[in-house]
This record gives sequence, structure tokens and C-alpha cells, in this order.
Amino acid sequence: MIEFLRHRLSRRLHATCAAFAALVLLPAELLAHGVAAGDKGYIQEIVGVHLIPFAYLGAKHMVTGYDHLLFLLGVIFFLYRLKEIGVYVSLFAIGHSTTLLLGVLTEVSVSSFLVDAIIGLSVVYKSLDNIGAFQRWFGFQPNTKAATLIFGFFHGFGLATKILDFEISPDGLIPNLIAFNVGVEIGQILSLSAILIAMTYWRRTTSFARHAYTTNVAVMAAGFVLMGYQLAGFFILES
Repeated sequence: MIEFLRHRLSRRLHATCAAFAALVLLPAELLAHGVAAGDKGYIQEIVGVHLIPFAYLGAKHMVTGYDHLLFLLGVIFFLYRLKEIGVYVSLFAIGHSTTLLLGVLTEVSVSSFLVDAIIGLSVVYKSLDNIGAFQRWFGFQPNTKAATLIFGFFHGFGLATKILDFEISPDGLIPNLIAFNVGVEIGQILSLSAILIAMTYWRRTTSFARHAYTTNVAVMAAGFVLMGYQLAGFFILES
């Protein structure tokens, strides 16, 4: 029995370390709301209404956004009914869309490093929730729907902060922002569909029950790495 526990703990530690190492080797701009150099230049130079390009950029951001994908993975990890998945994803989309639009239009600016650190915290929170840590450690269960909405606000606000840094032209700003947000939601649907297909297949195997805990620990480690990168950037570059 002791040997079995040692073996199981070793496998969990290896999975966590692997996730940590993989993220450490990634460029910092890929770890949150990074925007490719070409896209950044396009956003800064474009003038007027360009709905299709901005929709494309929004979809591209979501599909390549590690923080968004990790959080969505955590949200749907133990959801089996499409109705439940729809509710949680809709709450996340409402939060994300609201602060994306309001943040840019009101020009409310906060350090992107701190916002992205909170987004990393959202990944940690959802992983802890999935492994039942709050019940075991504190004896209570946070409202998961409220948490999904609140963290959705931060995810949208993080991107709004980045967009403000680009100082895009006010000419066509509102239509372009709406198109960008529509693209974000399209990208979310595409990403979520891929995650659901993979999860559905995995749940049909015996390995899901064996490795669900380990996977959430690995995702939690990834969330801590995201937080660490952003906090380091804040203290090094903005202090």
C-alpha cells in the first residue's frame, strides 16, 4: 500500500513539474494576453471600420490565449450536460465582453501585469475547486457561477488594457471593437468545441478517473507559473 501511494504521488509530481517546465520555456508574450508584432502594428496603423480583420484578430486571440483555454478547461472539466456548459460559458462570455468593451471605451487603465496575474489566479482557483480543496481545507464551497462571471470580467479587462496600450484610431473604434468581440466569441466556441471533443473521448476511458486529479494539479501549476511571470514583470519593469 505504501509503495502504491509513493508511486501515485511520484506520478503527480512528475506531471506538475512537466507542466511547470513547459511553461517556463515559453516566451513571456505567449503566457497571457500577448499580441503578435504584426498584429500589434496592424492595430496601431489601421483607420476606419474594418470588421472582418478585427473579427479575425479576436478569434485568433482566443484560440491562442493560454490563460483563456486553461480557465475554460477547468470550468468544463467536470461538466457533462451541454446545458450546464452553456450556462457557465455564457457567464464567462458576458463578463469577458462587458469589460473588454467598457475598458476600452472608458479608457480605464490598470497595470496589465497585475490584471494578467489575477487571470492566472483564476486558473489556480478553478483547479482547486475541481479537486475539492475549498471543501476540505475551509469547509465551504464558493459560488462557481459567480466566480466564473467575476473572473470573466478580469479576462476581458486584461485584453482591454492591452488594446489601450496600442492607442488605436478612434475612427471606427466602436464597430471594430464589436467585431473584435464577436471574433473572440467565435474563437471561444471553436476552442471549446475542440476541448469538449477531447474531453468526451477521454471520459470514455478508464484513465480519466485515474488522472483527473493529476491533470487539475498540473493545470494549477500552470496557473501559478502564469501568475509568477506577470508579477515578476510588474516588479521588474514597473517598479
